[in-house]
Amino acid sequence: MTETERAVDDAERAREQTGGLRRFHPLPRRLVRDELGVLLVLGLLIAGIGIPYPDFLDTDNLLSTAHNSVYISLMACGMVFALAMREVDLSVGGSYAMCLVVGALLVRDGTAPWLAVPVMLLTGIAAGVFNALVTTVLALPSFIVTLGTLLLFRGVGLALAEGKQITDLPLDDSFFTFAGGDPGGVPFALWVLLVGVVVLAVVLTRTRFGARVRAIGSNPDAAEFSGIPVVRTRIQALALSGLTTACAAALALAFYGAGDPTLGQGYELQAIAACIIGGTPLAGGRGSVVGAVAGAMILSVVAAGLVFFEVPINWTSFATGGVILVAVAADSALRRTGRRRK
Repeated sequence: MTETERAVDDAERAREQTGGLRRFHPLPRRLVRDELGVLLVLGLLIAGIGIPYPDFLDTDNLLSTAHNSVYISLMACGMVFALAMREVDLSVGGSYAMCLVVGALLVRDGTAPWLAVPVMLLTGIAAGVFNALVTTVLALPSFIVTLGTLLLFRGVGLALAEGKQITDLPLDDSFFTFAGGDPGGVPFALWVLLVGVVVLAVVLTRTRFGARVRAIGSNPDAAEFSGIPVVRTRIQALALSGLTTACAAALALAFYGAGDPTLGQGYELQAIAACIIGGTPLAGGRGSVVGAVAGAMILSVVAAGLVFFEVPINWTSFATGGVILVAVAADSALRRTGRRRK
């Protein structure tokens, strides 16, 4: 089946959906088929570090490692939708810092922390919509637009914070003690990530919006010809990316108890790397929310493992890049093997 035929087929299936839901496909079987490679790599990495260093497998350490990946994971979940339709959002690092500063300023100035969260989420959505509108109106690649807004949003955050960390927040408020704590012995951020993964995986694979995203990514021209609203879907996808980024910022505010405008540097590249490791290609047409989170977990495990192996900090980037290449190669090999067996 050609890319054009796949796009039209996706469009037709989207029109035939009732209630926005596609025909049910068993999730476990799909999970095994699409995310087996990256999950296997993640398991091998954990085992490879845990065997020589059993302390790495300690529950508290594993929870801490997973918690460290939450912010990148949430950004990657939103990024999957952009990449699946051949867009990219390089602004997430700047948007993350800007939303964090906005929330911290509101709380410092007397707004109830829980009420500041919706404002942060709306700020993230507005940033995503702005990216989409500029991309559409100026007919520029989203790569170029979001590269510019990365600096723009980070600059706004730095200006609002006057280049300083925002402190003196009411840390005894339930927002910081609960959302920044460990209810049930598990960091609250991990509970949020779990819910987000389930919801967004369903949205991508079983809703009309998800079908449109994949159809546009398979072949934009065929998707537009078949009647799919490309511009509206682009706005929705980038708004979703902004929303998940703002959610990460809200969780960071609760955990750190301060607003640092310098946070988030390099997060955009890590989020993209997590998506690619997890099986979402830059060529578009498909994506995996679960795989993106597994990819982010791999990056977090690598960073934690380097500490146990006492790798000099100057070699950290080299080691991380090498693991990314190995993970992508292994996942690609498993996918090719799976296709040959079909």
